[in-house]
Amino acid sequence: MKHDPATTDIVIYHNPDCGTSRNTLALIRNAGVEPHVVEYLKTPPNRALLTRLLQRMNLKLRAILREKGTPFTELGLGDPAIGDEAIWDAIAAHPILINRPIVVTPWGVALCRPSEAVLDILPLPQLGPLNKEDGEPLIDAQGRRVAIA
Repeated sequence: MKHDPATTDIVIYHNPDCGTSRNTLALIRNAGVEPHVVEYLKTPPNRALLTRLLQRMNLKLRAILREKGTPFTELGLGDPAIGDEAIWDAIAAHPILINRPIVVTPWGVALCRPSEAVLDILPLPQLGPLNKEDGEPLIDAQGRRVAIA
């Protein structure tokens, strides 16, 4: 099925303060797509939506927990005895616990860490070269993914 980048529906659950999230957004835009950007700290996905996203990513709830820069440790979420209900409650109270970015495309859903993981669910041609914010090349001048050394 051929997709027109201008009409391809993509959603990114984004944190503009996160470099990985910004790099992922840049890759989507470098494919000629302007995605629906959901700043998930301002508009967190509800439990039902997050459950559907987890199912589509084939991930368990713990797999999307973010530790760095969150109350993960203070809340004791590293304890394997903490059940999903407690994790859901923690996420509802602290959306920063959701790792990012999560991207939804017609080809799949993924937690895009590293940012170039978005290319696995975005098979549209890249329009030109692109580097990560730190200067690491992602896409070469021919629009191809740069091999990781």
